Amino acid sequence: MAEHRRGANLPSIGGFNRTVVLDAVRRSPDGLSRVELASRTGLSAQTVSNVTRFLIEAGMIAESGTVVSGRGKPRTILRLEAGSRYAVGVHVDPAVVTYVLLDLAGTVVAETTTSTPTADDPSEVVRTIATAVDRLVTDAEIDVDAVLGVGIASPGPIDVDAGVVLDPPFLPRWRDVPLRDALAEATGYPVLLEKDVTAAVVGEMFLAGESSARNFAFVYFGTGFGVGLVVDHEPVRGVGSNAGDAGHIMVDQGALAGTPDSAGTRGEVGAAVAPDRLVQIGRSRGLALSGADTGDGVAEVDRAWDELAAAIDVGDPTAIGLAEDAGAVMGNAVVLIVNLLDMDRVVFGGPFWSRVSSAALPAARAAIVDSPLLVPKHPVVVDESDRGADVAAVGAACLVLDAALSPRASALLIRR
Repeated sequence: MAEHRRGANLPSIGGFNRTVVLDAVRRSPDGLSRVELASRTGLSAQTVSNVTRFLIEAGMIAESGTVVSGRGKPRTILRLEAGSRYAVGVHVDPAVVTYVLLDLAGTVVAETTTSTPTADDPSEVVRTIATAVDRLVTDAEIDVDAVLGVGIASPGPIDVDAGVVLDPPFLPRWRDVPLRDALAEATGYPVLLEKDVTAAVVGEMFLAGESSARNFAFVYFGTGFGVGLVVDHEPVRGVGSNAGDAGHIMVDQGALAGTPDSAGTRGEVGAAVAPDRLVQIGRSRGLALSGADTGDGVAEVDRAWDELAAAIDVGDPTAIGLAEDAGAVMGNAVVLIVNLLDMDRVVFGGPFWSRVSSAALPAARAAIVDSPLLVPKHPVVVDESDRGADVAAVGAACLVLDAALSPRASALLIRR
């Protein structure tokens, strides 16, 4: 069973206690009684009673039936009211911007996409995203007062303190875009900005509930290759919140190196598995894929990737082999991280990963667990995210839910 954060009984920190109780209820799909809440959180029975009364009045939890446990009065079960609050997630990708609306339980209740603005005019970027966010909430018939905020997952590097997207390599015209504050002003919602791989990690932790792993690596395969890390239930952000760039790890490129006699050639994993390069390799192997070298950029690569996924789905051996080769190269790179941090779980995900995972995941798993270079002697679990192609957008919304609902030790500080 996952560890539960412990509450405190000082009357001055009622806000912290509320998040402790709400977090415990959220992580228990079957609900909890007040007695169970007191046991799990370490709060007194009176404090639990006061906090749950507040949360019921706020509509965030509700009494839902009773259970009989031994002698005495039946216990009333408290469950999360998922539809009481919502969060919006936005993933800025070089091809499209994805928008999702999550309820309090982390369920996607609405989603949409728009073409990615060029960012020649930052104000146009903000207008496009703000309009899409407003339409998403309106079309879902959600009261705007029930929306906790908007999370943005962006390619790095970013300046998280200033809320600025600096100069993502695959968005050459997105330079010094003050996205966070401008979007907050345009929508009226609080806005959080996070690097896409970190947002994906936060989403994976938040939605895992009681099954959340203490330590794991999240391999993010989108337009670029990144690895998000969770250590002791906390995402590793780094000094500037730009941790996660893993594309420069040197690996044996295997069959992706080029001709068969070049196997063993080493290169950077990010360059080796870049989607546009994989599309070109697929075409050279006879796959009928849209051109990745026609000048149409990331949108063309995205269409070609859909064609690759379709070929895998119908059992095309060449397409399956290409995905297996890519999965093996990524797995070889991840071995270094597993060794470095002594990880016991690796999760793969991302918008390009989800479409080829049926072939790529078994190859990646074998490359990791069967590697002669693997140092840890304990089992290493290798699986994939359940969030699909929208993992970064879902993670962006979870940034908001996590900030609003998860207990923070800083809330215990006495401020003068």
